[in-house]
Amino acid sequence: MSPSAVHELTLAQAADLIRTRKLSPVEYTRALLSRTAELEPQLNAFITQTPEAALEAAQAAENEIGRGSYRGPLHGIPFAVKDIYDTASVLTSGHSRICIDRVPERDATAVARLRAAGAVLTGKLATHEFAHGGPSFDLPWPPARNPWNTAHFTGGSSSGSGAALAAGLVPASLGSDTGGSIRGPAGLCGIAGLKPTYGLVSRAGVLPNSYSYDHCGPMARTAEDCALILNAIAGHDPADPASSTRPTVDYAATLNLGIKGLRVGVIRHFWEADIKVHSELPTALDTAIGILRDLGAIVETVTMRPLRAYSDVKVVAAESELFSLHLADLIARPQDFGQDFRARALPACLFTAEDYVRSSRERRSMLAEMRPLYHRHDLFLTANGSPAPRLDAHDMLSFWRTPNLTSPFNCTGGPALAMLCGFTADGLPLSLQLAGRPFDDAIVLRAGHAFEQASGFCNRRPALKNGAAPAAINPKPWVPDTSGVPKDVRTLAEAAARRSGLRLPEQIMEELVAVAPLAFAKAQRLKRDHPREAEVCSIFDPIRDVY
Repeated sequence: MSPSAVHELTLAQAADLIRTRKLSPVEYTRALLSRTAELEPQLNAFITQTPEAALEAAQAAENEIGRGSYRGPLHGIPFAVKDIYDTASVLTSGHSRICIDRVPERDATAVARLRAAGAVLTGKLATHEFAHGGPSFDLPWPPARNPWNTAHFTGGSSSGSGAALAAGLVPASLGSDTGGSIRGPAGLCGIAGLKPTYGLVSRAGVLPNSYSYDHCGPMARTAEDCALILNAIAGHDPADPASSTRPTVDYAATLNLGIKGLRVGVIRHFWEADIKVHSELPTALDTAIGILRDLGAIVETVTMRPLRAYSDVKVVAAESELFSLHLADLIARPQDFGQDFRARALPACLFTAEDYVRSSRERRSMLAEMRPLYHRHDLFLTANGSPAPRLDAHDMLSFWRTPNLTSPFNCTGGPALAMLCGFTADGLPLSLQLAGRPFDDAIVLRAGHAFEQASGFCNRRPALKNGAAPAAINPKPWVPDTSGVPKDVRTLAEAAARRSGLRLPEQIMEELVAVAPLAFAKAQRLKRDHPREAEVCSIFDPIRDVY
């Protein structure tokens, strides 16, 4: 195959060519490294590239395969990972100046498992600071840009993964998902991304965001590719206290069984009532639903809680955990964090221990509400928040004001797959989510594969030109407006900061005060009348909490 065309291969296609020795891992890796060098200046997908080590690993893979020691579909496949995954002797920065010189001694478990499968690491990818906040223009590295239009956002926080996959710089990546950070970039960049069942993939060696909401998972061009990656990285890890001991399965084995007879619950109110979505997305979703019906699925509308309820529960708990783990640096050097990160992390000092417990109790109630839905439905379909906005249209307060479409499945803990379902008139990807019962990851991937084969959307690629300049953008720093903040709210915010040990410069204190009314509102919306015996959900156990 021509080196100029290998970037168009899916992981599965490349693996088949490597297995049959029609594609050299060395030439494949060299071609993708060359493409990265040509396109990276307009995409900002990478933080660190490792071309020499990649070529050495590719040569080792080629030698092994030549000796008949083929390890499987990942053998000789180039990959890159979000820069929160530890990589031995390679910078793992979290896209932050706080960790700008952090070089770990060992790989994260998921990275080690990919290497053990014979995959070839080509570098570390852009994220949002510590996988949170963004896009930010005040960090040591610029935000990644969307290959479909470089003036537009990739989604976050697995932003470099979305850009690199869509641009054909690598066929495989690892992202993380605390409130949508795999599925957001997958949707906005027109690829596939799976948030696996909580605990299915080890978090060990991955910079944490929220202990009880973090998921690690695969990102690739297609559901089939995600299944192949998941086969390599899934499984119990004693180094992760939340790691499931449930036996794994071959997630690719049932991909071609089709979806005839599967029961799909469509959560329409998420995009029809709970938030405003792009005008072209509902039509694309209805078309996708029709495709699933044509494939034999049994489709009906279902109702869950409003999106805001899931957002409130997730944000109060997850931001509290994030604030706690970064507090020492927020006390010592708040100015070294990006403004967007501060606008999300600092307001967690306003949440109380009682807020955190109420959030955890509400999450357990949400899990109980899912049980009858899991009995009636095999899959759930809803929107995924596309298309991508412009990078310079980012509203720093939207995180607090507007719920997203992905948090519900972080709260419930089951698998959720994002994939293409069409394009806008101006060529930006549109995306849907398919979710399932905990540990039904194989069924979700099977349905995703069936949809992709029937729709063909995943075959379309962005048109990138070597040497092109990135589109012009005009980002502006956020100037917090505190003029409408009541005096008593300011007093509470300043007191909470002092109680946490924070001694914030005036400008940063104004950031906290500006967000305070929105943070207090989230906590106040949480249910307050839980019965005395209501339990919390500190560490999610999908088997105990669902079945």
